[in-house]
Amino acid sequence: MMPQQDQKKDHFQGKTALRHIAEVRAGGISAARETHGAEAPGPFFAFLDAFREAAILFACALLVFDAFELLTEQKIALGVSFLVGWGFWKGARGAALAWSRLQRIHRVAAEEKEEIESNRPQEREELVALYGEKGFSGPLLDKVVDVLMADQDRLLRVMLQEEMGLRLEENPHPLVQGLFAAAGVVASVIVLLPFAIGCSSQVVMICSTALVACMGSVFARLEKNDVIPAFLWNGMLAAVTLVLVRTCTEIFV
Repeated sequence: MMPQQDQKKDHFQGKTALRHIAEVRAGGISAARETHGAEAPGPFFAFLDAFREAAILFACALLVFDAFELLTEQKIALGVSFLVGWGFWKGARGAALAWSRLQRIHRVAAEEKEEIESNRPQEREELVALYGEKGFSGPLLDKVVDVLMADQDRLLRVMLQEEMGLRLEENPHPLVQGLFAAAGVVASVIVLLPFAIGCSSQVVMICSTALVACMGSVFARLEKNDVIPAFLWNGMLAAVTLVLVRTCTEIFV
């Protein structure tokens, strides 16, 4: 039976260093990923996503209010009240999820720090494998590994970034994430409110669809995806959603 100390040190669990690194990278990327559903990481992405959602909700609310033949002032008051609550929810949700993501990253960092302190020989093997992949070899590889192993804080940062694939500099403060999400809702209302005051619900539907399509294309451009398909798909989904809401109101009201 393997001694307890050896079991503690053998965190490769019988795998090669490269195989261990591949598995840890997969887990690290999963831990760093934000669980925002459609909302991508980053304050500006949160702003765009909240803007799109608010545009659709604003148009849907006006369609429902229009079916009950409410006065324009009543429609606007109800719609704005609803979106104020929605803006608070989006901001609080964005902040809470960003905080949850930071907590997971802190947990991963604490686990990696413990490994560095208790399994230094195998951490060195991982560094040799990592930088061997990058093309280092011979005395140069040994020197690079020695330099990294000499500073524990630097070693921890390198292992989090290189082994686990975490991007430590791309983690905004949770409050910033939440504020940008709430700002997206406010901006959407500000853009659509003049159309709701002076135009028919059909015009608001068209404007909302156009806004969703444009925000979708900006979203795609920032993610380096195809812009035109994103524009078309976002616009089509928004249009179908609004048509369904209008159809339902005509059937039930």
